[in-house]
Amino acid sequence: QVQLVESGGGLVQPGGSLRLSCVASGRVSSANYMGWYRQAPGKQREWVAIMSGGSSTNYDDSVKGRFTISRDNAKNTLYLQMNSLKPEDTAVYYCKVVYNTGIISWGQGTQVTVSS
Repeated sequence: QVQLVESGGGLVQPGGSLRLSCVASGRVSSANYMGWYRQAPGKQREWVAIMSGGSSTNYDDSVKGRFTISRDNAKNTLYLQMNSLKPEDTAVYYCKVVYNTGIISWGQGTQVTVSS
């Protein structure tokens, strides 16, 4: 099983920025796709941004133009740059990696709180 470890969450004021990182114990270059998801209190987990193995990206409308997903194959790391943060972005953020072998891995989550 591939282990994923997220970091970079925290408390930030509205309009601020954070960059989340997700370090994988396996090669992200061989992933079928990777993504970031979030879960706010009392709500279901929802997808935020995904990247295919070929590096094409897609974003939920609520974050389009503010968030950017990227990866560094040499570091086996997936990133989520979050700008212009809003209180409604407050949630636990999770990374997910799906491999062609069928292995699906989730990270443990990192808390992002946007508040003044």
